Amino acid sequence: MHRLTLAAAMAIGLTACGQQQEASPPTPAPTAAATPAPPAAPVLEGQVDIIAWPGYIERGETDKAYDWVTEFEKSSSCKVNVKTAGTSDEMVSLMNQGGYDLVTASGDASLRLVAGGKVQAIDLTRVPSYTNVDPRLQNAAWHTVDGKHFGVPYQWGPNVLMYNTSVFTTPPTSWSAVFEETTLGDGKSNKGRVQAFDGPIYIADAALYLMSKQPELGIKDPYELNEAQYAAALDLLKKQKPLVHRYWHDATVQMSDFKNEGVVASGSWPYQVNALQLEKQPIASVIPAEGATGWADTTMMHSEAKHPNCAYAWLEWSISAKVQGDVAAWFGSLPAVPAACQDNALLGAEGCKTNGIDNFEQIHFWRTPEAKCAQGECVPYSRWTQDYIAIMGG
Repeated sequence: MHRLTLAAAMAIGLTACGQQQEASPPTPAPTAAATPAPPAAPVLEGQVDIIAWPGYIERGETDKAYDWVTEFEKSSSCKVNVKTAGTSDEMVSLMNQGGYDLVTASGDASLRLVAGGKVQAIDLTRVPSYTNVDPRLQNAAWHTVDGKHFGVPYQWGPNVLMYNTSVFTTPPTSWSAVFEETTLGDGKSNKGRVQAFDGPIYIADAALYLMSKQPELGIKDPYELNEAQYAAALDLLKKQKPLVHRYWHDATVQMSDFKNEGVVASGSWPYQVNALQLEKQPIASVIPAEGATGWADTTMMHSEAKHPNCAYAWLEWSISAKVQGDVAAWFGSLPAVPAACQDNALLGAEGCKTNGIDNFEQIHFWRTPEAKCAQGECVPYSRWTQDYIAIMGG
């Protein structure tokens, strides 16, 4: 009886199971996975705030031919606001205060900004034209840290010796024209007729001159000075002070001094040389036999940029060949994108050669001096700042 009951129960269960299986709908055939929607384009915030060297970002207000801002604003709807700065220290100060998206930092500011956490690493996938940047600049030490790029190269060039051709009938060949008292071509002393840069990084210019003037000092890099080398550079700058008419940082003021105050020689930027020549002033420039310090400027993004998408749009725009060539033509600099040297109406066929494209190896690019250096211990930038302020103050 027990066996019959168990068998009957199993039969009923199997029957029910079969009925349940028959009632189940067939399994649908697999379908192809849906194509994911492309990521939404970044929302542009409507403006970008930039700290820049004078002449680096023009909208045609001085000369209608030089305008690389208006078209960007039209195509992106990002209004460009510019705050000009005369020294790297001023740029660092402004970035520390905040409220800006980008800065065109030179090498004596860029590593300080990285170390201070004031700039962010750049996502190069959002700057596709980066591959067009000069390979010598793509991984440069002044903006590349631990394999990360903290900016996009913008322009580069030398700190030239600008001089008055009416006084220097023969072009000067040495930085001695501004570092040592001498009688000039007009029979007068250079005392009170030369200028020096208002920035601690100018100590490197003195060190560069001493590399040739006093080779026994053993200076190999003007930004890496041991105590003895540093002391020699300071001594030279102290002796130079009586010759100095003004420690300059404002390009416009320096140009006025050459026109109206009897200044005849100074370290300068190609920007002032070009501007004065356009005014038909008797001005020329040269890279002396000792070589020159110089700048390779990088557009860097603030770590707390309020308008990052407009900032990325500007970074890409800034290294287009047309913009690069136009900036180089206006500033007298060299483009970070070699293709800009070709077929630019403003720069001309020989523009890059005229501006010194072949002088790259002669230039000792600005770099923040650090305590740890190739020779072991060097004088850090904090000391440079304190001591140069003391020299300028007498």
